[in-house]
Amino acid sequence: MSRRPSAFSALIAVDKPAGMTSHDVVSRVRRVVGERRVGHAGTLDPAATGVLVVGIGQATKLLGLLTLDRKGYRATFQLGAETTTDDAEGEVTATSEVPGALLDPERAAAELARLVGEKDQVPPRFSAVSVGGRRAYDAARAGEELELASRHVTIFGAGLVEVCPDERSWVVDLDVSKGTYVRSIARDLGRDLGCLAHVSDLRRTFSGPVTLDACVSLDELTERGAELVHERALDPAAVLGLPVRELLVDEIPDVTCGRRIAAGTLRDGGAPEPGARVALVFAGALVGIWRREGARLVCESNFPQGIEGVK
Repeated sequence: MSRRPSAFSALIAVDKPAGMTSHDVVSRVRRVVGERRVGHAGTLDPAATGVLVVGIGQATKLLGLLTLDRKGYRATFQLGAETTTDDAEGEVTATSEVPGALLDPERAAAELARLVGEKDQVPPRFSAVSVGGRRAYDAARAGEELELASRHVTIFGAGLVEVCPDERSWVVDLDVSKGTYVRSIARDLGRDLGCLAHVSDLRRTFSGPVTLDACVSLDELTERGAELVHERALDPAAVLGLPVRELLVDEIPDVTCGRRIAAGTLRDGGAPEPGARVALVFAGALVGIWRREGARLVCESNFPQGIEGVK
């Protein structure tokens, strides 16, 4: 049975509230906009808040194409205790004294600066990492130990926002590569410092080029529905990082059928680079992602209904 056409297609950024899974957000968006095809890119833990990119309608096809290679977080590292989940949701497994020297802002900033660079990181026991077809969090809840392989990650930036002496915590800003676990950063740092640590608060501040400023709240979305999506839709070409090639009316039949078209001229006046992908745009909507071969463009993906939001 064929799937009915989407009412509309768009990418939006949602400021995920604490206490909801990323799938909960998707379910809410489905109900609010009346569209079954909704998905997200870049899972956030239930306790975390912040930027979650959501695709509606044909924009769900873009979610696997989004690189979103760098992510930003503002996190609170709670010193003096380690937990089962490496965040405040878990049970405390060990505690330690916090030396007064670690509550000095200069010392804290210096320790954070040492984090910058490439490193191998073991994910938390309670994570969505799959081992032998089984999720780590399922094994952890069953009291089983899974051997979690380390992963290579990059910490591009780690800066101190403030030290909170009374709470024995650091508030930090992090710029990290895709797949990095902030909970693991806190856990490993605490062990290195000899005082133990976990994440007590986590907020994603950006995901690739998408920042908190671009986000809508679920309350706003519930109140205004599709009207707000149309108003605040992300520019899909910009999020994908692709140059824009405006289509002419007489090129539409060929594009619709997937027939090659002339490479043409990009919006900025240049020509598509050989082998490069471009965003085909018509009437403010993304209608295809094509690639230059020789003097022509060939189809990689088409979006017949068009994904709105191109600026």
